[in-house]
Amino acid sequence: MSLEGPLCHADLVVVPSQTPLGKVVPRHASVAVGEALADTRVVLVNGARQCGKSTLVRLLAKDRAAEWRNLDTPVVRQAALTDPAGFVAFPELMVIDEIQRVPDLLLAIKEQVDTYPAPGRYLLTGSARVLGLRALPDLLPGRMETIELWPFSQGEIDGTADGFVDALFTEGERLRHTSAVTRNEYAERVVRGGFPEAVARSNPRRRERFLDSYVSDLIARDVSQLAEIERVPQMRALVRLLAARSGQLLVANAMSTAVGLSATTIHRYLALLDEVFLTKRIPAWSRNISSRAISTPKVAFVDSGVAANLLGADSRSLVRPDGQFGPLLEGFVLMELARQLTWSEQRAELFHYRTKDQVEVDAVLENRQGQVIGIEVKASSTVRSDDFRGLRHLADRLGDDFIVGVVLYTGTQTLPFGDRMRAMPVSALWEGR
Repeated sequence: MSLEGPLCHADLVVVPSQTPLGKVVPRHASVAVGEALADTRVVLVNGARQCGKSTLVRLLAKDRAAEWRNLDTPVVRQAALTDPAGFVAFPELMVIDEIQRVPDLLLAIKEQVDTYPAPGRYLLTGSARVLGLRALPDLLPGRMETIELWPFSQGEIDGTADGFVDALFTEGERLRHTSAVTRNEYAERVVRGGFPEAVARSNPRRRERFLDSYVSDLIARDVSQLAEIERVPQMRALVRLLAARSGQLLVANAMSTAVGLSATTIHRYLALLDEVFLTKRIPAWSRNISSRAISTPKVAFVDSGVAANLLGADSRSLVRPDGQFGPLLEGFVLMELARQLTWSEQRAELFHYRTKDQVEVDAVLENRQGQVIGIEVKASSTVRSDDFRGLRHLADRLGDDFIVGVVLYTGTQTLPFGDRMRAMPVSALWEGR
C-alpha cells in the first residue's frame, strides 16, 4: 500500500489534487455542524487554517438561502469594522468566514439573535481560539455552539469510521484488530499529515514546500495579528524546538536558554501557538490516586506532517535507528485521539499521566462516568511486558474504573498481556470499530 497519492474518495470536503476533477473527503464533523444548526442560533466551526472549514460550511449552506461574508477580503473586513450592526443584519442564515478578523462582530450578532432567536442564524468559521481573544467584547453564552475541525483524520482519508475511542469504551479488552500496515507505511502517514493540500500532493518535495509556507505564513500573519511578536526569529526557533520535543513534557523554563527568550515570553508565545491551532497541550491527569503525580502538560503538534517537516524528516529517515519516529508517532496518535473525541459518542477527555518516579502513560482517556482507558505508543513492531508498566500502575490503583490498557505498536496482531492489557496495531485507531 502506498500513501504517496491522494487517498480521498467520498463526498464532502473538496481536496485539490493533480487530477482535473479533484477529490473529495467526507468530514465526520459535518454531522455535528448540521445538528447544531437545527437547534442553535450561532454555530462556530473553529480550527487550523487550511483544514477545510470554509469548504465544509459552504457545502452545508449550499441548499439554504445563505449570505456569505469572507473577512479575509479587505473590503469586506472594512465594511464589518465600519458598520458591525448593518453587516450582520440578515433574516436568513449568514456565513461569516474567519470571524477572528473582526471579533467585535460577535456583539452585533448577540443583539441580532436576542432579537430574533431562531436557530441556524449564523454559521461562523475561525482560525484562532476565538473565545480566548483578549479583545473579545462579549461572549454568547447559551447562544453559540463551537465545533472544532482538525486536519483530516486517517479514517477520513481512508473512508473508515474512526470509531476506536467508542469501541474501547464499549468493548474494552474484547476489541480485536489485525493490520496489514507496515512500519514504513506508518512513517509515510506521519510525514504526510492531514492537511488537505498536503494529502493531495503526490510529490514529497511539493508537500514540503506547502508545509514550509504554512508555518511561515501562520507566524507572519495569524500569530502577529493576535499579538505583537517582538522577536520573530526566536519564535521560529521555538517552533522547531517544540517539533523536536513533540510528545514530551512542556517545561517552558527549560526552553528559555535554548531559544534566547525569557521564560515569560516563552509562556506567551506558547499560548499564541495553541490559539492558532499549531500546537495542542495535553494536560496531566490525576485523580489524587498518587501524591507523586506531576501536573506538567505535554505538547503535540496538531499536524504530524508539520512537525516532521520542521525536523527535516521524510519517511525513510524517520525509521532509521537515529530517527525521530518514536516521538512523532506518539504525537500522531495523540492527535488522532483528539480528533476522534470531537465526534465520538463517548464524552471523554484526553490526558497524559506521569509520576515523579518516571511511571508514565502516554494517553489517558476518561469519560464522564470516571471510566479510564490507558494507551501507550511504541514505534517498534514487537512489545514487551515492561511496556505495560504504567498501564498496570493505573489499573492497580483504579480498580473497576480502569477499562483496558492498550499498547499501540507497529506490528500486525492484537495480543493479550494479562488482565485488561492488550497490544494492538496502531492502525486500530482508524480501522478498529
